[in-house]
Formats: sequence, C-alpha cells, structure tokens
Amino acid sequence: MNHLALPSFSPNGHLQGVIEIPAGTNTKYEYNKQLLQFQPDMRQGQVRRVDFMSYPLNYGFIPSTRMDKDRGGDGDPLDVLVLAEHLPTGSVVEVQPIGLLLLKDLGELDNKVLAIPIDPSKRIIRATNWVEFQRDYSAIRHIIELFFLYYDGLGTMLLMGWADEKAAMQEVKKWQLVE
Repeated sequence: MNHLALPSFSPNGHLQGVIEIPAGTNTKYEYNKQLLQFQPDMRQGQVRRVDFMSYPLNYGFIPSTRMDKDRGGDGDPLDVLVLAEHLPTGSVVEVQPIGLLLLKDLGELDNKVLAIPIDPSKRIIRATNWVEFQRDYSAIRHIIELFFLYYDGLGTMLLMGWADEKAAMQEVKKWQLVE
C-alpha cells in the first residue's frame, strides 16, 4: 500500500493522518516512497535518534499533500501531530485539527497540523478546538514549542507562531494534491 497516495479525507469526511513516529519514541522514522515502507531515518550512516526528550506526541503526515518547494515548502507531505497515546508506526488515524504550528526549518516552511483523534476513546485531552486548547492546555503548547525548537539542535527551527483549526484546514487544502 502506498501511504502517501491515501486520500487526505476518509470516506466519512474526516482528515486522515499517517503515523511515522509514535509518541514516546526517540528514533525518527520516515516513509520511504520508493520502497513503500516505514524505515528509520539515517544521518551520516547511523539511525537517527533524537538526542533530546522523546517525541511528546504522535508525528506523521497528511496523505495526498505535499509542501512544494517552489511555494516555500520543504517538499514533504504536510506534517500532523496527533495528541494521543502511543500509536504504532503505519497507523492511519481519522483526526480533527485543533491548531496549526507555524515553523520554518532552515528557511523552508515546515508547518504542522495539531490534531486529536476522531475516536473519543483515543483522546488524551478534552479540547476539541484552538480556543479550548489554549485555555485548558497552554502548557502542552509550550512543551510542543520547546520540543521542536530544540530536538534537532537550537537554531535549525524558527517558531513563527500558532493558528486555529480553521487555518489548519486551510493549510491542508493549500498543499492537497488533486484526488
């Protein structure tokens, strides 16, 4: 199965996220589009392990999206951060966006949709939109910011800010490939 070519939205109309890196993991996994499989990311011939705290949430991508380099993106699918307990690599999860983390990685846009699972039994927070998340879970926002500012060494990522769930859906549509 080609996870990149899955539709961005499920038959139920919900946004889908494909998990590459489970919460609580230090090894960085990526989807290999040539081999159609998930593999540890390599750096200088070694498996890339984050020399920092473990990923505080599940990290993956929105299928059928690509942040084109000619429009300032990083050339990869749009990232998704899923606030849930550990979800296995390769999981396809229906999600509800609650925010958008605005980042630049070495000058390229590297925005990330912050989302919760549609399935309430998989949720770890009660917030279902940006206002509730800001009001009730501002500490989580700070943890996410600090993680992305420091996990690959200070100075590689630039925090541009946050936006709400509507901006997150606009971001998906901006980078969505024709389905």
